[in-house]
Amino acid sequence: MRLIPDGTRFTLPPEWEWRETLRSKLEGVLGAWGYEAVQTPSLEVYDPAHPQADKSFKLVDRDGTVLALRGEYTTAISSLVRANFPEGPFPLRLRYAGQLWTRARDAELGRQREFTQVGAELLGVSTPLADSEVVTLALECLQAVGFSSVAVELGHPGFVRAVLMETKLEPEGIEKLRALIHRKNAPELAMELDNHNVTGKTRASVMALIDLYGSQDVLLEAEQYALNDAAKLALEELVAVAEQLPQKGVLFDVGIARRLDYYSGMIFQAYTPDFGQPLVGGGRYDGAPIASLPACGFALGLERIMTALGGLEPIKPPQAVADSRSAKKLRAKGWRVENAWTLEPSELEAYAKKRGIAYLVTGDQVLNLQTRASQNLGTFLENL
Repeated sequence: MRLIPDGTRFTLPPEWEWRETLRSKLEGVLGAWGYEAVQTPSLEVYDPAHPQADKSFKLVDRDGTVLALRGEYTTAISSLVRANFPEGPFPLRLRYAGQLWTRARDAELGRQREFTQVGAELLGVSTPLADSEVVTLALECLQAVGFSSVAVELGHPGFVRAVLMETKLEPEGIEKLRALIHRKNAPELAMELDNHNVTGKTRASVMALIDLYGSQDVLLEAEQYALNDAAKLALEELVAVAEQLPQKGVLFDVGIARRLDYYSGMIFQAYTPDFGQPLVGGGRYDGAPIASLPACGFALGLERIMTALGGLEPIKPPQAVADSRSAKKLRAKGWRVENAWTLEPSELEAYAKKRGIAYLVTGDQVLNLQTRASQNLGTFLENL
């Protein structure tokens, strides 16, 4: 019999402390930028139209209502905003941190079905300055937890969507093209265009989507493939955001074809050179799923951040074991102290050595377990 379900794991003290330290650093950065903390229920009313509906854990309430465990935060935040901030004031800056659950064992999530996410949402405005704020804030979050070298990729799914519409294919055909572009599969993309007799400028533009990647110069190259007003507008929006960001470390994937039906504007991911998966992702999703409210945001997975940083940071053990009265005095000095659970000094000393605890306090005497030096507790406290 399994102790815990597949895709879940126990979190032991060193990992828990490190994760909470990272969470605190991230929330500190978000708070400093004016993003206020909110939380949403872990249990939600199941909605078949939810973006994660097919991956959600479902359960039935006492009255027969189908519920689901929270699978992502953006939709939950949209419900919070509609219920509590229908009139703003806008722009509204919110941050969140908490657990998410999914039935799928996604490789991008390390096959885990329970994970911790920290994120931010900027709601009620849709401008290049707002988009650049979200990207810059995401990068500052990564720097705060220890990533010194980060590259960010920006794109605009609206450009791909507009170019693909020129093929005049049915939604199923467009979706197949999108998937091939997303995988950068040029041979199969060419075959699929041949199968549908897509030729001329439209064919050239669709094929170009795979290679429109690089520095800001690629935005100029992309202009020749903007076949309609929607494509031109998407490119203009991307250029406007690019003008607000530093050129160093910023790359453009004009042919990005991820979640075309979700993101309405700029989309971005950030990477570090020695880790293959994105550390943060986000973008603009005006009207989806937050009704007609403009919104832009991002999310970071804490477990992925920890993996990318490369191993646990060891936690320091308490500094002393002491009787309750002495422990209280030491804690007043800022020490971490465990209470003695027995009056037997040899038992306490054996335990302290196993835990790496440096001092044992019995009565009015403080024993340094490394040097074996002993001194009066009053004197010891005066010298702290």
